[in-house]
Amino acid sequence: MTAARTPGHGPLTGVRVVELAGIGPGPFAAMLLADLGADVVRVDRPGGPGLALDPAHDVTNRNKRSVVVDLKAPDGPARVLDLAERADVLIEGYRPGVAERLGVGPGHCHARNPRLVYGRMTGWGQDGPLAPRAGHDVAYIALTGALGLIGDPDRPPAVPANLLGDFAGGSLYLVVGVLAALHHAREHGTGQVVDAAIVDGTAHLSALLHGMLAAGAWQDRRRANLLDGGCPYYGTYETADGRHLAVGALEPQFYADFLDVLGLDGFADAHADPARWEELRAAVAERLRSRTRDEWTAAFEGTDACVAPVLTLREAPHHPHLAARGTFTDHDGLTQPAPAPRFSATPTTVRTGPARPGADTEAVARDWDVPGLPAPSDATEPRTDRSPLLRSPHGKAPQ
Repeated sequence: MTAARTPGHGPLTGVRVVELAGIGPGPFAAMLLADLGADVVRVDRPGGPGLALDPAHDVTNRNKRSVVVDLKAPDGPARVLDLAERADVLIEGYRPGVAERLGVGPGHCHARNPRLVYGRMTGWGQDGPLAPRAGHDVAYIALTGALGLIGDPDRPPAVPANLLGDFAGGSLYLVVGVLAALHHAREHGTGQVVDAAIVDGTAHLSALLHGMLAAGAWQDRRRANLLDGGCPYYGTYETADGRHLAVGALEPQFYADFLDVLGLDGFADAHADPARWEELRAAVAERLRSRTRDEWTAAFEGTDACVAPVLTLREAPHHPHLAARGTFTDHDGLTQPAPAPRFSATPTTVRTGPARPGADTEAVARDWDVPGLPAPSDATEPRTDRSPLLRSPHGKAPQ
């Protein structure tokens, strides 16, 4: 294995990113860039971002530095433009038109730095009938058809936290777009705007399913298909202790292992016979309810039955496989997912804990050679007496 050239910093070492503070997918995207080694400076608002969470526990702000700038103050936009002039990337999550009204839109920034990659994170996108409207993850994934895929057919669709829209369809697509535009800027010397809309990214995630739908291999309803719980050997089951197992025994050889561990006879041919799926589902459910989750986990250990325990957030870091890989890490007593993915030559790590609003003003001013950054004051202390929705990066952003 090649020795690391920049131990603990990652492949984006040397890349400068300005993040205009928000909550949700924008900060997560900036965290990912910071995890990969970028020097991310978060521009916080006086009074904090509006998220009712102690900044010391906001993991999405790890590996970053923070300054506080009041964009509505007379000199606020100029301070952000000073940073943008020295940056490779800027990320903002306001409603369309807000950054322009504040004086920090793409035109303002590119006038100072034509090579800048300007990343825009919204739910609905920069144009279209819904572009100016408020929204949140559940509404975005609902419109794309993704939410309608999840859950039982006789109950409302199940909400997958905000993982599918905000972070998968939003943050990850913004990062892909930013990295592609950064490559273009370095090859051609010109920056551009990256319009990352959660509706676009979430729709893109369903590409395979749209192909299956067109081919007649997917029914446009819940729990009627191979991968949505409609298949009895791909889904979740309750165990004797009220916990659950996840079963993914799709291929015939894995299905055979699954039946063998369960001790179920007479169902070898049911794998390929949808007419027997309900009978098979009932038999599997009854059998799995006969033991606890952990007893079944032990029984399936070492097999290729593709069965795993459904763990809670607190349990997951202690699973032997995840512990062996270091999938989770502890930093200053805070358990959190470790940076991903992994690199052989430029490994990543959690270098610093969550940035405190305004705590890094002096260091950023020195390192980026930005004179005139305002010093932090008592006005920068975060408020926790308001709804976390008040300043959503793709909902109720500053007007």
